[in-house]
Amino acid sequence: MSKIRHNWTTEEILDIYHKPMMELLYEAASVHRLHHDPNTVQVSTLLSIKTGGCSEDCGYCPQAARYHTNIEGNDLMTIQQVKAQALRAKAGGSSRVCMGAAWRNVKDGEEFDQVLEMVRTINKLDMEVCCTLGMVTENQAKRLAEAGLYAYNHNLDSSEEYYKEVISTRGFEDRLQTINNVRKTNVTVCSGGIIGMGESIKDRAGMLVALSTLNPQPESTPINALVAVEGTPLEDQQPVEIWDMIRMVATTRIVLPETQVRLSAGRTQMSREGQAICFFAGANSIFAGDKLLTTPNPDVDQDMKMFETLGLTPQKPFTKKVQPQTVEAADSKLEALGEKPKWTRPGHKIERNELAKQNRKTHN
Repeated sequence: MSKIRHNWTTEEILDIYHKPMMELLYEAASVHRLHHDPNTVQVSTLLSIKTGGCSEDCGYCPQAARYHTNIEGNDLMTIQQVKAQALRAKAGGSSRVCMGAAWRNVKDGEEFDQVLEMVRTINKLDMEVCCTLGMVTENQAKRLAEAGLYAYNHNLDSSEEYYKEVISTRGFEDRLQTINNVRKTNVTVCSGGIIGMGESIKDRAGMLVALSTLNPQPESTPINALVAVEGTPLEDQQPVEIWDMIRMVATTRIVLPETQVRLSAGRTQMSREGQAICFFAGANSIFAGDKLLTTPNPDVDQDMKMFETLGLTPQKPFTKKVQPQTVEAADSKLEALGEKPKWTRPGHKIERNELAKQNRKTHN
């Protein structure tokens, strides 16, 4: 039960997913207790440091420039703004700040240099720093590591098969390559996906096959429930049933025993009782704060009250891995290479994405 496997099959994972609920919960909770403190939950704050205007066509994302979603975009935040938000998050019980920028991929230059300073600043606050900035090269990953980055988030989103039904502007293999580039550093990997995008249960299992095959497996795996935003191609998708979320969390816990399984987007649609069962089933990380990039999230005070009711304690920073050392920019041994990698553009058309794009034109 405690052995980490990298050879899970889709059929095996489907068998776990479809177990009778009580049996599934018991097995997941047992695995959870072998590898984690069941009463400790890691709390992260997700901060959108650059919002909107993204060139990608991800069907779930309100930040795509091609859709009409009424998202108010902003340029890259200042280092002072980010520090203030990080201190607020720390005071609210967060041990990690995850900075997200609506970029297709990282580009060397002033903005990336500014992000590196943000990483240095937050690491010096004795908080774990995570970034989600799109695709990165090996050199860019090494520069982030040198600055003191703790984790890099790059979600697989879904199975490789269903991925191309949601996104046409980048390839699944680019996700894997970025994770591989991060693995060439001491930065941990955060990678998961979204359920409720119209995928089959087999696709959910397929995503877990892809994540479990990674060696080492991700240190953190967010499980998001789609928040259908008006104007996006997936605006008409029905909310995920709580039992689907519980089954996904429990199955993820069994397949990725040492990974921190994060309850991410969609928690505003979940009752406290539903979230409690997810914690029992192996979820041991949440995003706190009033927003997840652009979508609503439960209030921090509500989360802390829930923790108190359930007897849960926020995890201290650097519990799983020692704090990275920060190398100041002036002492850096690395420099920008001005790389222009040829990330994939598959170029196929997704009908619902094209329709949403046309709807934006009519609004303009």
